[in-house]
Amino acid sequence: MGLFKKRQKKLDSQEVGLDIGMIFLKFFLDTEYLHYGFWENGLEPEVKNLRAAQINYTNHLFSHIPEGVKTILDVGSGTGKVAEQLIEKGYKVDCVSPSKRLTARIKELLGNKAEVFHGRYEDVKIDKKYDMILFSESFQYIDMQTNFEKSAQYLKEGGHILICDFFRYQEHNHRPLGGGHWLDQYKEILAKHPFDIIKDEDITDKIAPTMTVVNTFTMEAIRPSFELGMDLFQDRFPRIHRFVNWKFKKKLAGTREKHFKGERNEANFKKFKTYRLILLQKRAN
Repeated sequence: MGLFKKRQKKLDSQEVGLDIGMIFLKFFLDTEYLHYGFWENGLEPEVKNLRAAQINYTNHLFSHIPEGVKTILDVGSGTGKVAEQLIEKGYKVDCVSPSKRLTARIKELLGNKAEVFHGRYEDVKIDKKYDMILFSESFQYIDMQTNFEKSAQYLKEGGHILICDFFRYQEHNHRPLGGGHWLDQYKEILAKHPFDIIKDEDITDKIAPTMTVVNTFTMEAIRPSFELGMDLFQDRFPRIHRFVNWKFKKKLAGTREKHFKGERNEANFKKFKTYRLILLQKRAN
C-alpha cells in the first residue's frame, strides 16, 4: 500500500445539489418543490410564476395515477412536499430519500404519516409491496437495470410505475445540459423487464420554459454576484487570489463555461432533452 491514500469523497455532488436547491427555493421563492414547472394557459416563464408552474406539474402528475392505487412508494421524495399532498388525497405513502438533510425534512414534515427509507434506491431493503412506485425527477439518478429489478420486486401484480423525468437523445454529443439517462438505453433495458407501457407522453414543450427562468436568474443574478465576489477577493487578498487562479484555473474556467455562457436555456433543453411522463404496468406472471 502506498504512502498516500486517495482521499475518499464524503459528499455526493447530487445530494449537495438537491440540498442547495431546497434551501434556495424555500428562502427565495417560498416553494419546497424541487421539480421543474409545467407551463400552460399563458403562464409566463418568470421567477415569480415558478411556484404556480410547479403546482401545475404536480396536478398533471397526480392526474395520471391509475384508479385503484392505494399504496405508493415515492422514490427520491425531495422535501416530502409531493408525498404530503398524496397523503392528503388519501394515499398511503412511503418515501425513499438518499440525502440526510432532505430525509430529516421529510420526517419533520410527515411525522409518522409515512415510513422513510434513508439511502439510495439501489441499496435500501423494503419488505413491502405497493400499488405504484413514483419517480418524479428521480429516475435519472438510479441505475436502470437495478431500478426495474427492485421495482418489479416491490410492486404487487398489476402494479404501476409512474415516471416523470427527462432523458437525453443518443445522437447528440455536445451537451450544455447534463443529466438524464439515454432514451435509447432506457428503451433497451425496459424491454428486458416485465412491464407494459400504458402511457408515454412527451411534455417537453410545457416543461422547457423552466430553463428560461433558470437561465435568466443565472445570467442576471448568480453570474454578476460570482464575478463581483471574485473582484472583491482580488482586491482584498491579491496574492491568495493569484494562487487560487493558478491552482484552480481549469475549474474556474469550467464553471464559467458550464454555467455562465447562457447555454442552459429553453432552446437547448428542447434540442438535447425529451421530458416524458411514462406510466408502466407490471405484467402478471
